[in-house]
Amino acid sequence: MSAPTVDDVSFYSQGVRCSAWHVHAQSEDLTRNGLRPCIVIAHGFGGTRDTALMNFAEGFAAAGIDSLVFDYRGFGASDGAARQVVSYRKQRQDYRAAVDAARRLRGVDADRIALWGTSYSGGHVLAVAAADPRIAAVVALVPATDGLAAVVQIGRYAGPLAPLKLTAHGLRDALTRLTGGAPHHIPLAAKPGSVAIIATPGALEGYEAIAGPTWRNEVCARTTLEVALNRPTTKAPKVKCPTLIQVGGNDRVAPPAAARKTARRIGGPATLLEYPVDHFDVYAGQWQAKALDDEIDFLVQVLA
Repeated sequence: MSAPTVDDVSFYSQGVRCSAWHVHAQSEDLTRNGLRPCIVIAHGFGGTRDTALMNFAEGFAAAGIDSLVFDYRGFGASDGAARQVVSYRKQRQDYRAAVDAARRLRGVDADRIALWGTSYSGGHVLAVAAADPRIAAVVALVPATDGLAAVVQIGRYAGPLAPLKLTAHGLRDALTRLTGGAPHHIPLAAKPGSVAIIATPGALEGYEAIAGPTWRNEVCARTTLEVALNRPTTKAPKVKCPTLIQVGGNDRVAPPAAARKTARRIGGPATLLEYPVDHFDVYAGQWQAKALDDEIDFLVQVLA
């Protein structure tokens, strides 16, 4: 099948323009009364829309589902004067704005909007769905559902001093922000033993293998001060729509035990699938294909 039609579109979140791709469905299998379902897609921690997300959107298009694939404020092609700032609160606002934009797309069924998230955004989609009863379905791929558990896992893999070092860099960045200085950046991914948000074995290579041209391997260090506060698992009981949670059993970035616990707490029908993979194995190759097939099976059943 040829590549789907993709339109460059934009929407506003808190007054800031966000760039997005509207990926059109290639099949009418799920079209009802001339309207198609649509899934809203964004990346995880520090990711951009050109970093492996089209691999999923094209699969959804072939199955008859539109996609709205967007960049958060301050990342990729989106506006925002503060660049590379990861704020889970602001990213959730961007998701909500993207949902509103998807509901206005021509040919899209406003009552069949699904959410797709991975890693950090795998938690965002749960929080957004918990607050919006119109969401039709949620897919959370290797989701980071509990920031506190993630910090504990960082200490386990990188040593007990690693979280303290990250906090020190976060305080430095926060201080420079207060004094009007330039932001203090740290790498998003780096080799084990380095100071970075993710320094597990294979993380740097995993990101570089899928990185798009707008991806930058840096974030403002202040984000380290709020990671432990991001606990979308607490919102899980309020998620009433069908939810698919896909866990990497060997995930060294997003704690699998926390994701399993979150799946049990979902308030509506929840499906938990587990794969014998690490975090970055689901973005390319055979495990990406397997995860995508499972997502399509789930979405077709729910959105039909």
